Amino acid sequence: MGDSLGHTVYYSTRIERWNEFREFLENVCEGLGFHFLEGEDAVIVLPECHGVEPLEIKKNGEGFVKTNLVEPCHSVYLLVLHSVSSFGSVELWED
Repeated sequence: MGDSLGHTVYYSTRIERWNEFREFLENVCEGLGFHFLEGEDAVIVLPECHGVEPLEIKKNGEGFVKTNLVEPCHSVYLLVLHSVSSFGSVELWED
């Protein structure tokens, strides 16, 4: 049902305290039962929600992710993205 909505979240990030952010996000993912992958300048959250794309957050950059308004992943992604502001800055918009 939610897959037909095609809802997308767009974001721009600049994370100054990168190591702290990665540790924070890894702990959040562990608590939620999501998979967490990390690279040098990006992290990826792999949710357990059907119809929701993995969330890639870059240290400095832009991205987008289709959530299709599938809950709870849509709301979790919004919370995670807004939490970037504790470690740097983030701009976020939805379509």
